[in-house]
Formats: sequence, C-alpha cells, structure tokens
Amino acid sequence: MYRIGYGYDLHKLVTGRTLILGGVNIPFKKGLSGHSDADVLIHAIIDAILGALARGDIGQHFPNNAAEYKNIDSRILLRETASIMDQEGYEIANLDATICAEKPQLVSYLIEMRQNIAADLKTDIRNVSIKATTEEGEGISGKGNAICAVCTLLLKTL
Repeated sequence: MYRIGYGYDLHKLVTGRTLILGGVNIPFKKGLSGHSDADVLIHAIIDAILGALARGDIGQHFPNNAAEYKNIDSRILLRETASIMDQEGYEIANLDATICAEKPQLVSYLIEMRQNIAADLKTDIRNVSIKATTEEGEGISGKGNAICAVCTLLLKTL
C-alpha cells in the first residue's frame, strides 16, 4: 500500500540566529526565527510524513509552546517522526523537497542535507531529492525576508 504526503513550512530570517537547513549549519548573516532550530526543510518533511499517515501536523506532535522543544535540533524531531512512520508500518519510497531562498546559495550543501535526511529516515539516499530555487526577487523569500520549503513524498508499506 502507498500513501502520499505534502508538507510546507516558512520561517522569517532574523539576525542573531544560525541558519540550519536539512540539519546543515550554513554560514550566513541571518538565521531562521522559530521555537526550535527553525529548519524549514525538515519541518516540511515532517509535515509530509504526518500528512501521509493522517496523523496531523508538526505542531500537534511537537508544540511550539512546549519547553522541551525550545531550540531543539529538528533532526531529533525527524527521527521521532520516522519512528511513528515505522510503527505505522511504512517507509520512504520517494521524497522530493525544494527549498526556496533568494540567499544564500545552497547548491554546495544539498548533498549533505540529503545524507542527513536519508540517515534520519533510514532510507537510501537515492530515495531523497533536495533542490533549491529562488523567487527571482519576488515573494517573501525573494525579498530576503524568509525561507520556505515544500516536500512531497510517497510512503510504502514495509
């Protein structure tokens, strides 16, 4: 049996925070604002998995007002979500995600992001596609105010 999931997340760029995408620290003058480390890529993936399982969204499982999630590494949340997926009897068949950011240039970090996500989801890296694009100066990410990510995935039974 197969299930399809879709996830989306957006966080504002602010000074005084580290930019983390796909579990990778990226040198940049701003980072993403949020209760956790605000890793929009991983948050979109978590929402896609939970959506495919009809198990709600990231906020229902990891509330942004809970002290235990303050500044937490989103990879920990991804691994917890992978455990839910495993308990439900599913695994990743294919994951396709896109990060939308005007700056910084992300191409040199995409392989490491794929490696992190594949490891956390216990899947082959060939099942994980991560891309980056810009909004060519338009939209909230194009103006340099935020970064967003989208993810579509296919789960299959174990």
